[in-house]
Amino acid sequence: MLNPFDAVDRFYAGFLGPAPGNVLEIGCGTGRLACYLAGQGHRVTGVDPAAGMLGIARARPGGEAVRWIMSEAAALDLDETFDALIMTGHVFQVFLDDADVRAVLAVCRRHLSPGGQLMFETRNPLAREWEDWTPAKTATRLNVPGVGPVDVHYDVTSVDGERVTYGTRFDFGAGDAVHAEDTLRFMGQAQLAAMLANAEFADVTWCGDWDGSAFAAASPEIIAIAC
Repeated sequence: MLNPFDAVDRFYAGFLGPAPGNVLEIGCGTGRLACYLAGQGHRVTGVDPAAGMLGIARARPGGEAVRWIMSEAAALDLDETFDALIMTGHVFQVFLDDADVRAVLAVCRRHLSPGGQLMFETRNPLAREWEDWTPAKTATRLNVPGVGPVDVHYDVTSVDGERVTYGTRFDFGAGDAVHAEDTLRFMGQAQLAAMLANAEFADVTWCGDWDGSAFAAASPEIIAIAC
């Protein structure tokens, strides 16, 4: 199975209170976590800007129990608030400028009920994970239903301060290949804490890995649970 339920999903699910809670997932992708939470009895809204992703999400088992909305994060404007708002899959790293981050955090703040929690993660820049994003270290073969074997690898093309640009190559065989390029921002924990404080989030719990351990300089992740 592609993208099976994993430690990341268990981590976020564990922070939610007993069902039914009202949960918003921004950047829900193909809906793995959203469908799981709905299956646990939560009322779940999944938001993503990509129609293709939402099409896969709707077709998942349990997808009919989730409300799916196509929207950019900064443009989201729902007439309700939520007990919890989750951004996972390192979606926070696609917001490349301070203005983008401020806009998204303002949207999150506006959509949270009093006492609600914002939960998300970003890769710790001190761990320099991108240095391992080479063809030799990331090459893998996926068996995609209806497609067959697909060879995938990553390759970093540039590092400019906090921004890392990398390519993903999908090789379907017989000369059929697709190359997609993306840029991610690696923001440090101190800067992130300041951005959260400016957006009026408080009582932030910082974790550094999916076992719930406290954030430290050597942690692979910066995981924020903010009220």
